[in-house]
Amino acid sequence: MSLSDLPLMTYLANAVDILLVWYVIYKIIMIVRGTKAVQLLKGIFVILIVRLISEFFHFQTLFWITDQILIWGFLAIIIIFQPELRRALEQLGRGKFFSRSGLREEELQEELVESIIKAVDYMAKRRIGALISIERETGMGDYIETGIDLDSKVSSELLINIFIPNTPLHDGAVIIQKDRVAAAACYLPLSESPFISKELGTRHRAAIGISEVTDSLTVVVSEETGSISLTKNGNLHRDLSKDTFREMLSNELIVSPTVKQASSARWNWRGKRHG
Repeated sequence: MSLSDLPLMTYLANAVDILLVWYVIYKIIMIVRGTKAVQLLKGIFVILIVRLISEFFHFQTLFWITDQILIWGFLAIIIIFQPELRRALEQLGRGKFFSRSGLREEELQEELVESIIKAVDYMAKRRIGALISIERETGMGDYIETGIDLDSKVSSELLINIFIPNTPLHDGAVIIQKDRVAAAACYLPLSESPFISKELGTRHRAAIGISEVTDSLTVVVSEETGSISLTKNGNLHRDLSKDTFREMLSNELIVSPTVKQASSARWNWRGKRHG
């Protein structure tokens, strides 16, 4: 290797180094997304800004306080972020940290859709009320914390058993993250829109409410009529047939991002606004 090749190798090494750092940061963001860690990171960012301001204006006491917070902050982060750190280490131990996240994504999405359709069809025929919210880009960590943690693989049998009347978890909503039932008996915000039909109950109001503040997809099975409804972006699609429900759910959860954008556009004019 000639001396002229050394700068090129240095540049390549630096480029690889930067890409690896950005990839690790990206994976960390994906792990903490939708959890309390996001708010805590914002708090740390505020502390850094305060420290810079106090240093610039020579606020000695404030600078000393923020400096102490940052010095001891590492230990505090380990304690506060313990669940997220544990999750990251578990993924690293299973070899998933640097794995291709989209390798089995479509297969998992298809399994998720089939499980939900099977469960919803069963409950609709027997008029078992249900409320299932599927997390997408917007984290639903705050709503998950209002319920009972499950962290179980999604299956039609599990969903049906959760919503069987008079069981401990049948009240409230089930929240699904990827292919996992994150929690059951969760409280969702009720929509305050005056345009909601009076014949709609609490489940439909909660489904519309959560779709107004997140990009989640929420399924409702009416306890009174057994009808199936779907909400997204504040729009309520009511009285869906099994085939229509399958088509809409598949379009939203399985298809490519380009088709999803087209599907979202169809929601805007096909959806019945608040029933």
